Amino acid sequence: MAGRLPPARRATLAALHDEHSGSLIDQALLLYFPAPDSFTGEDCLEIQHHGSIAVARLLADVLGAMPELQPAEPGEFTKRAFLNGKLDLTQAEGLADLIEASTAAQARAALRQLAGAQGRLYDGWREDILQALAMLEAEIDFAAEEEVPEALWHTLAPRLTETAAAIRCHLDDGHKGERLRTGLDIAVIGAPNVGKSSLVNALARRDVAIVTAMPGTTRDIIEVAIDLEGLPVTLLDTAGLRDSDDPIELEGIARAKARAKAADIRLRVVDDPGTFNSRGLEHGPTLTVLNKADLWAPASVPEGALAVSATSGIGLGELWSRLAREARALLPSEDAVLLTRVRHRSALSDAEAALTRAMAVGGAADLGLLAEEIRLAARAIGRLTGAFGVEDILDRVFATFCIGK
Repeated sequence: MAGRLPPARRATLAALHDEHSGSLIDQALLLYFPAPDSFTGEDCLEIQHHGSIAVARLLADVLGAMPELQPAEPGEFTKRAFLNGKLDLTQAEGLADLIEASTAAQARAALRQLAGAQGRLYDGWREDILQALAMLEAEIDFAAEEEVPEALWHTLAPRLTETAAAIRCHLDDGHKGERLRTGLDIAVIGAPNVGKSSLVNALARRDVAIVTAMPGTTRDIIEVAIDLEGLPVTLLDTAGLRDSDDPIELEGIARAKARAKAADIRLRVVDDPGTFNSRGLEHGPTLTVLNKADLWAPASVPEGALAVSATSGIGLGELWSRLAREARALLPSEDAVLLTRVRHRSALSDAEAALTRAMAVGGAADLGLLAEEIRLAARAIGRLTGAFGVEDILDRVFATFCIGK
C-alpha cells in the first residue's frame, strides 16, 4: 500500500494492494488532511473503502503489520484533538453526546456544546477569577502588610460576588441538562389488568410488553425508549399494584413503587371512574388516564383525568400531546447553556464553594489565604475545559467513545 500521498482535501480514487503479495484489496477513496488543519491537528489519511467484513479485515491486517501504525483506542482521535488544542474538554464531551443522541433535542444540545457554548461560558468565569487573582498577587508582591487593602477589596468584592452568583444560578437548574442528556423516565402505574401494558404498547407503537387477562403478568419493570416529539423518554411498564402472597410478585410491586417515586413523570392508569382520586397529584407531575374509555359514557370521566382506549386509539393523541408538554416543562430551553454531567456539577460546586469562602473572610483575610481560595476556584473551573489538572480524568472521558472517534 506504499505510495505517494494524494492531494490535500481532494477525494482521490486509488487501488489498494497488499505490498507483500501484490494482491488487490479494494478500490477506495483517499482523503489526506495535513497538519495542523485536521480534526486531530496531525497529518491524517482517511480511507473510504467498501464496507464489507472481508475488506475491513484485509485492510486491518495489512495496516496492522506496519510497525509505524497501531490500532486506535476508543476516543483516540478526539483525545488527540483535545491534546493538540483543537477542542476543549467540554467540546469533546459534546461530540460524545452527539454520537449517542437518539432524539432531535439531544442532538441540538450536543451540537451547541460541540460548538463551544459551554466552554466559552466557563472560560469567561475563569478569566474573571484569574483577573481578581492577578490583582491579589500583585498586591502580595508589593504590599508592606499582609492584610487586604480596603480599596482593593472594594474592587474585588463585586467581581467575585457576581461570578459566584452566576455559577450558583447555573447550578440551580433543576438538573434539566442531565435529564435531557439521559432522557426522562415516565412510570406507568396502576392496579393489575387496567391496561398498563396495552397503553405502553400503544404509546411505543409496537409490542414491547406482554398483554394477558391474567393479573400479575408483569413482574419486572419493562423499559422502552421512545421519541416524544423530539424529546428523549423511557416508558416504564411496572407491575400491577395489589395485595399478593406471591414473593416474586411482591418484589415486582416494590420495584414498581420505587421506580414510580424516582420517575420524572407518573402515568396512573385506571379503568373505572369510581377508582379515580386526585391524591398524590401534587407530588411531581402525575397524569391519570381512564383507560378503556370506549366502555364509559363521556359524562362519567372524572375531572382531571384523560379518557383513552389503548386498543381503539381513543384519546391517545391528546395523551401524547399532554405528555410532551409535561416533558418540555422538565427540560431546558433550546438556547440554554446546559449543565449535562456530574463532573461539571462537581467542579462548579467546588468553584462556587471556594468563592463563597473567599467572600466570607472578605477584606479581613490574610492576602495569601484569600488568594488561595480564589486560586482553588480558578482551578476547579479549569478542570471543566481541560485548562488545568485533567490528566486523571482523560481516560475516563474518552473511554466512552467508540473506536474510530
